Formats: sequence, structure tokens, C-alpha cells
Amino acid sequence: MYRFLFKPKWILFHVLVVAMVVLMVNLGLWQKHRLEDRRDFNAEVSARSVEPVMPIDELVTGAIDPAIDPAIDSAVDSATDPATVQWRTVTATGTYLADEQVLIVNRAQVGITGVNVVTPLELTDGRLVLINRGFIPDTQPVPAPADGEVQVTGRLRETQERTLGGLTEAEGDLTELFRIDIPRLAAQLPGPVLSVYVDLLSSEPDQGQLPIPLPDPELGEGSHLSYMFQWWIFAVCVVVGWVLAVRRSISQHRRDVDRAATPTTPTPATTATPATTPTPARPAATASGDVSERDGRTPPDSPTPAGDEATTAHG
Repeated sequence: MYRFLFKPKWILFHVLVVAMVVLMVNLGLWQKHRLEDRRDFNAEVSARSVEPVMPIDELVTGAIDPAIDPAIDSAVDSATDPATVQWRTVTATGTYLADEQVLIVNRAQVGITGVNVVTPLELTDGRLVLINRGFIPDTQPVPAPADGEVQVTGRLRETQERTLGGLTEAEGDLTELFRIDIPRLAAQLPGPVLSVYVDLLSSEPDQGQLPIPLPDPELGEGSHLSYMFQWWIFAVCVVVGWVLAVRRSISQHRRDVDRAATPTTPTPATTATPATTPTPARPAATASGDVSERDGRTPPDSPTPAGDEATTAHG
């Protein structure tokens, strides 16, 4: 009864259904993991943003020494793990190195394209920290940093790394980059660089209307939860569709089998009916003829019968 379900086209159908279900279930799990990561991120940012503000030279002790190849581990003094201090609010006092300022291109803020301005700040202990001073629209000139000693307040951030499909930085000293890659920038700076950078929140003296400080991180959960359920609902729909298709095919197959097993009753031959010869039409009688026939008399203009003619001759 069910052997037809193991024919090649049905096996291909079963495999396709299983593959789709597995894919959709895993896409739902992927969205679930992304939701969990997002919630962990939100919790981390919320917790660290309310911790006391600290001077950066007390909180971060690591630095990348440009005299050593940044690609090797010995170039980084890992006394402070950047991941453990990211999103902490710090203060830093020092002097901007305007000649070492770089632009991070292909940025956007409030729907406007532009660049981020990153300027090294030399601390009192001689180390350098990269300050992301904020966003400049493409239509605006980049203002120079403040002269003399400044005090900045901002959030600590980890270095930005090249992602899959991301553009590769060129060789040599650069004034424009695609990301804030601390080891890459440390190679062209004149001193040891902290292994974190700072997103500027405020500065004394104030830097004016431009650059525009970066907005606070978005702490929403996004659409991951709805996407998770959406993929799992799709998987259930595929299974239900498979069940309906199989049941319908089984019912159709059963009807076909029953029809083939039912004996066919022969139809009796039909006897041909002989053709009927049509009766010639009788001539229509005149009105007088009809009356004479009813009275038993011969009409005057009718031919005399042979017997009558003989009787008349003899008389």
C-alpha cells in the first residue's frame, strides 16, 4: 500500500522536506543565540556604565609598543584585558597630537554619511590613547583639536577588527582608515598606545558643535525573538504540508487500487431493429366523394362500374 512512497521522486521529496526543516530549526536557534548575545551585551553595557568614573591611567595598564611588531603577543602588555573594561566611563588628561590625526571613513549618523575623527592623546605618563572625537558630515570641514592640555571623558572601547568581507587597510602611514584598528595605528604612532580607545562624551575645553559625539549604544533586543518563532513556525508548516501531501497521495493510491481490483461487467449486445417501410400517403378525397361514400351512392362524375354498364346495355 505504501510502497509508492519509496519511489525515487518521493524519496527526493522526503529529503527536501527534512533539509528544509533542519535548516529552519537551525535558523531559529541562530536567532535565539543572537538574542541571548544581545541580552548579555545590554546587561554588560548597563552594568559598566553605572560604575564609578575612573582615570584611564589607573584602570588600563596595557599598551602596544610600536617598537615591537604589533602582530606578536609580546608587543602588548596584557595587564588589563580590554574586554573586562569595555564600556567603562573614564577620564583622560593630556595633549592632542594633531599631526597624527586620522579619519575613519564610510560612517553614518542620523542618516548622514561622513567620517569619524580619531586623534591620539598623549597622557602625562607618555602613553598614547586614541580618542574618537566624533562624527563629521562629508559636507563639513574637519576641525583641528584643541591646543594645550585637555581633559576628556568617554567610554572605553576595544579595537575594531576586520570582519569577513571587510576591506583591507593599505600599507604605510595612513590618514584614512576603514576601522579603528589599534595595532595597525600603533605601528605609525611615536609612542606606546593603550590597547583600548575612547569614544568621547565631553571635553574641557569644549570642542564646539563639531565633531558630534557618538550616540549611546542601542540597548534594544531587536527582532531576534520574532525571527526565532517565525523560522520555527515555518518548519512546522513544512511538516504539516508533508503530512497532508502524503495522506492525499495515499488516499488517491487506495482509490486507484480499488478501481483496478473491481471486475468489469460486460455490456449486452443491442439487437438491431428492422427498418419500417413507410406507408404511401392516401390521396385526399373531395368533399362530394366523401358524402357519396357515406350514402352508398356513386357520384355523378365518377366512372360507372363494369357491372352497371352491362345491365344498362341489356335493358
